[in-house]
Amino acid sequence: MKKLPIPARRPNLSASLAALAVVAAGGVGTTAWAQNYPITPQQRATAQQTAQAGVPLSELAPNAPDEYTVKPGDTLWAISRLYLLRPWRWPELWGMNINEIANPHRIYPGQVLYLDKSGGRARLTTRRGAGGGEGGTIKLTPRTRFDSLAGMALPTLNPSLIEPFLSEPIVVDENTLQAAPRIVAGNDSRVLLSRGDRAYARGEKDTPLVEVPGPLQHYRVFRSATPLKDPGTGEILGYEAQYLGKVRLQRGESTTVETKDDKDYITVVPATVDVIAAREEIRAGDRLLPEPPRQLLSYAPRAPSTQVEGRIVSVYGNAVQFAAQNQVVAINKGTRDGIDSGHVLAILKNGETILDRTGEKKETIKLPNERIGLLMVFRPFEKVSYALVLEINDTPRAGDFIVNP
Repeated sequence: MKKLPIPARRPNLSASLAALAVVAAGGVGTTAWAQNYPITPQQRATAQQTAQAGVPLSELAPNAPDEYTVKPGDTLWAISRLYLLRPWRWPELWGMNINEIANPHRIYPGQVLYLDKSGGRARLTTRRGAGGGEGGTIKLTPRTRFDSLAGMALPTLNPSLIEPFLSEPIVVDENTLQAAPRIVAGNDSRVLLSRGDRAYARGEKDTPLVEVPGPLQHYRVFRSATPLKDPGTGEILGYEAQYLGKVRLQRGESTTVETKDDKDYITVVPATVDVIAAREEIRAGDRLLPEPPRQLLSYAPRAPSTQVEGRIVSVYGNAVQFAAQNQVVAINKGTRDGIDSGHVLAILKNGETILDRTGEKKETIKLPNERIGLLMVFRPFEKVSYALVLEINDTPRAGDFIVNP
């Protein structure tokens, strides 16, 4: 347990709700990193502008509570939805009391939000009556709180929903897996490998699997990739590789030379790897990709700054056609289109094409596209992105449209 001094002015909670939209990829629990994530100039400018006058009451959710105590398990999205009609407009929630911000990336369960709606504008504070006209003198007493670094800060989304996708499935180009090192055999002639087993692997001719100075290298194991095809254009946007587990490189690839009849014969000795995690059984032919470094990603919910018109490519899972709430989908927009983690998009149901039999003659017509939910991008690639379905009032499916919220 780490001893944490509480400053004389406690971090503002609504600011925290707004700005604390960060988790560490591959290590969602490392909230200590998240607390120091910078606020972008655009986000700060929006908040400062809003702070001058508050938020119009028309922007508040109908049942926004006058008082709310933050609970363990809360998320930024859930609390933003509690207060705002459009929760992705988080800088406005932050801006309600920007003047009190000490560290906008810290929020703790047990803090209390107070909503002031005087003068036709809404202001959120952690002090009862702080937004009202006349204020009194507040005596601040230094205190010390003991808390674990893990779990201090609230995440934007439920980490359990997206954590596997931060390191497991990946989208690669056509040649990436084909050029990656491959498992060639298991120890003791084992065909199927699981955690604790030893295996042997080798790279391609020009890129052998060798050791490098430093800590032992870790690799993720993948199987044949599934093509992700754009529903509109038919373009192959990438290949979704199936994550199987992790291995640790114990010895690199080498060669031995044996002389027979005055001739030298070179024999390849494959690298030795140990399986340290297995989601599914691993076998010969599976490919190895280096474990990527941990990344700090911002999941601040916000609308894209440019116009977005795209489609849902697929629903993650084996032979899954329809998406449910809190399920992951792939969309046909990525970093080349300006998509970033935290972007919120509306889902439009692709209206059916039907035969109208009600007129004098039969006629083919297309029903209008209807808005049925919201999703948030949390892992963009170049041409495709993973997004979490946040809320729905119908059932999204592959081929449905995505647009600005």
